[in-house]
This record gives sequence, structure tokens and C-alpha cells, in this order.
Amino acid sequence: MLADNLNEIKETIKLACTHAHRSETEVTLVAVTKSVDSEVAEQLAELGVEDFAENRVDKLLEKKAALKNYSSIKWHLIGNLQRRKVKLIINNIDYFHALDSLSLAEEIQKRAEKTISCFVEVNISAEESKHGLRKEKLKDFINQLSTMDKIRVVGLMTMAPLNADDDELHTFFSELKDAQTMVREMNLPYAPCTDLSMGMSNDFPIAVEEGATFVRVGRGLFRGA
Repeated sequence: MLADNLNEIKETIKLACTHAHRSETEVTLVAVTKSVDSEVAEQLAELGVEDFAENRVDKLLEKKAALKNYSSIKWHLIGNLQRRKVKLIINNIDYFHALDSLSLAEEIQKRAEKTISCFVEVNISAEESKHGLRKEKLKDFINQLSTMDKIRVVGLMTMAPLNADDDELHTFFSELKDAQTMVREMNLPYAPCTDLSMGMSNDFPIAVEEGATFVRVGRGLFRGA
């Protein structure tokens, strides 16, 4: 079942890339394993998946310990991170997908022993209930990171509203692509901003069509697992 789900998702990514005249090699599938135990996650590693994500610090550390023999795995923290937990996790991840405040950036700078690849979270739909920067504040925020050598802004991240229709999804994801282009064109060495983390199980094909380079899929991978 897991292998079938994985193949189906890869094929969907391929079709979306073809539709958008992109290469499927531009898109990284990030397996969100928060709903499954380490044994199921290991089955996915055996199938060749190398990017794993959790939204909680304790669960990521647990999964990483269980899968320590898979040295090629890259670990992504995709949930909001409390400053008091930065010291516990920041040196155990390869990507952080939810940088959304200067105070959090300062704590990462203080605690990190290596440069952390970060996605700045943008509240592109301007929902009051969502974390992330408003688009109009993004440029100033990026400029404020200039002295923090432990933070490398590799891209932007957003989460679309759960009830958005296809047209709205295209609009939200396209707006994030525009924002990513704006940051990239600032030509800052610490913020190359070449990537877009957007799209989950219910909307990743549209995200890929609009330029996603990382898609975060959980439920779609583990149906029936």
C-alpha cells in the first residue's frame, strides 16, 4: 500500500510538472510522518524517500533516533517553533519551514552550530488564524536578517486555506511565487530564496504547477498504512 501511494504521488508530481513545462527533478517530495510511527516511516525510507518532516520537536527527535541508520535522510521541521525549544532541535534539522519573526531568528542565531536552511513563512491569504508574515512586511524582514550568519533563507513557505477552491489556490500559490522572485532579485548572499515550500496532500498538484520546489505530503502517502 505504501509503495503504491508513493508511486501515485510521484506520478501526480510528474504530470503536474509536465503541465507546467517543468522538470520533475525540480520538485522534492517531503514525507510528513506526524501521523505514523517510526516503523512506518522506516518503510518509507526503505522505498528511497530521503526527506522527512515533523511538526513537533519531540516527534522529530524520536523519528530521527529511530532512523539513525539512514544517513541520507534530510530532516525538516515544518511546525511553528517556540523559542524555548530552539536549543533542543535546531542542530538536529536540515530545513526549517516556519521562520516568521525576528525574535525566533535571533534565538536560532544564538543556538545554531551550523548554517540552517530556512523558509520564511508568509501568510499569503492574510488569515487571522494563521502564522506567518504578511507579504508587505517580507522585504523589511529579510533585510533584518543580514547580520545572522547561521540563517540562510533558501525560500518561502505558505499554507493555503483548507476550504480554498482551485482558482483561489492558483492565486495564493502564484502570489507566493511572485514574493519569492522579489526576494531572490534582492541578490542577498544570505537569502538566495530559490525555493518554494507549498502544497500538501489536498493541493500539491496546483502548488507544483505554480512553482513549488518542496511539497509536504502526509495523508496522501499513508492512506491505508
